[in-house]
Amino acid sequence: MVDVQYEQRVREVAMDWLLSRDPSRSRAFGFDELRTFVYDGVALALMDRQRGIRKPAQLSAALSIRTTYTPPGERPPYDDSVGVDGLPRYKYRGTDPDHPENVALRRAFEYKLPLIWFIGAAPGQYVPVYPVWIVGEDPRALEFVIAPDRAQTLAVPGAAVDLDQRAYVERLTRQRVHQPLFRAKVLQAYEHQCAICRLKRDALLDAAHILPDSHPRGVPEVINGLCLCKIHHAAYDQNLLGVSPELVVAVRPDVQIETDGPMLLHGLQEMNGVRLVVPTARSARPDRDRLAERYAEFLHVS
Repeated sequence: MVDVQYEQRVREVAMDWLLSRDPSRSRAFGFDELRTFVYDGVALALMDRQRGIRKPAQLSAALSIRTTYTPPGERPPYDDSVGVDGLPRYKYRGTDPDHPENVALRRAFEYKLPLIWFIGAAPGQYVPVYPVWIVGEDPRALEFVIAPDRAQTLAVPGAAVDLDQRAYVERLTRQRVHQPLFRAKVLQAYEHQCAICRLKRDALLDAAHILPDSHPRGVPEVINGLCLCKIHHAAYDQNLLGVSPELVVAVRPDVQIETDGPMLLHGLQEMNGVRLVVPTARSARPDRDRLAERYAEFLHVS
């Protein structure tokens, strides 16, 4: 007999533990840190080093699932397996529906227990997305259906939806899954510093899109991102400054001649002509074509 209240409580405490270590909900964790979680005096690793589905011996249902790291330029596996309902899928362990790990995930579904989804942001580094729910199963495709947001649990898995409904479901997935992962990957690639001013305070850093979510090529990939401090992110979004395809910062002419306090002078005006710091890995550097398109917009409004 499954003690659902106990299983639920373990999950609540585990998620509170993660939140206490990362209030932004976008930091990557390593396995060594994730194994330090303790519940009721007993160590309980939140992620399995070898297996994708984690079911601790103390529990009857799975506690977490894992998706491995996808290098820049490659398509993440959760993007390749989205159903007609707009919800992501998670593959079985192997092909046997009755494998113990698949049974453990099925129990989480049956008892409506939330899970933690660890998604690779770098080799050995995982961003936890939580809570997520298993809301269905497709034995023919050997996969479970995931709802990354509570509102998505109302969807009917496998049922085709109209374009507006699918856009709504996918928007929730972007907010809960893609954006935290995007931030973690961008900050990692830029070595946790603003590409313009070199500020290294994580709490003050954002992953800025070069082309926005609404753009057909505005995908949450590192090559469509810049690590910017909050002031430069806001200035970039408002076209107060732009970044050329040659990776040089341009401050809008009217901003350059304004008179204000030290933030305007040192934070914006003195950034004109600064060359961006970019990732060491060429595959993670900002895409030149996207920069050019975004820079053309900046010049248009300057």
